[in-house]
Amino acid sequence: MQSTSLSPVLADSSASGVSWGAIFGGAAAAAALSFILLLLGLGLGLSAISPYSYNDAPLAATTIGWVIFMQLAASAIGGYVAGRLRVKWGGVHGDEVHFRDTAHGLLAWAVATLLTASLMAGGMRAVLHDAADSATAVGTVGAAAMAAGNAKDRNGPSSGILDYYTDMAMRSAGSAPPTDSERAEIARLIGSAIAGGGLPPADRSYLAQIIARRSALPQAEAERHADDIYTRAASATASAKAKALQKANEARKAAAHSALWMFVALLAGAFVASLSATFGGRNRDHERVMERSA
Repeated sequence: MQSTSLSPVLADSSASGVSWGAIFGGAAAAAALSFILLLLGLGLGLSAISPYSYNDAPLAATTIGWVIFMQLAASAIGGYVAGRLRVKWGGVHGDEVHFRDTAHGLLAWAVATLLTASLMAGGMRAVLHDAADSATAVGTVGAAAMAAGNAKDRNGPSSGILDYYTDMAMRSAGSAPPTDSERAEIARLIGSAIAGGGLPPADRSYLAQIIARRSALPQAEAERHADDIYTRAASATASAKAKALQKANEARKAAAHSALWMFVALLAGAFVASLSATFGGRNRDHERVMERSA
């Protein structure tokens, strides 16, 4: 009788250990679940930030908890699917199998994160645009007086903070309403004074003359009225600038706070995806085929 010797079949070391089909499948499952949970959170009010001032925290604890739960749940599903669907490696050491499963979960998490980020890029741009608008408001308010002082031609009434104080200077009981050019002149005068940090004597005298002519006040009282108008206009401009600075600072802190918690959530998601992939890979390697008895 002729005997045949059998030698163990070694795994091909040149073969790739990455199952891209399983990785993309897990990533798709994770991205879909993230989207579903995001919609659920919006419906329950857990994924939104309230714009009202009585809510002190810009990012509520419930929102943070929901974002972390979304990331952990989606990563767990995506990692498990990636580990369970990958090919069964024969002749590979257990430590290497464990590493490959971990890598599959991590890659599935990475693909899902990039896919979700690309789909939500529009929303992220809108958030960053709002923060940039808040910061830009500081420069806009600060330059409002200078813009009014440097404007050369105005076809309509002046806008912004100077409107009220222009009306105050041109207020009259019996005279004809001021023309647009007269209003623009007074707005430029007040705006230039605010931007320069003081009301020059010549402009003060001219403004007092206009006030006296339209309101029939004595020159001395008209000059006091001109000083009062300039002081109040300068104070209002400074107050508006301070409020814009505060809002910009709050927007910056909220963006930093949100980014920090998103980093924590994503880092936890990467760990959970890798861990879940090892569970899925273990179940894949120890699968049991159930045969139905006749």
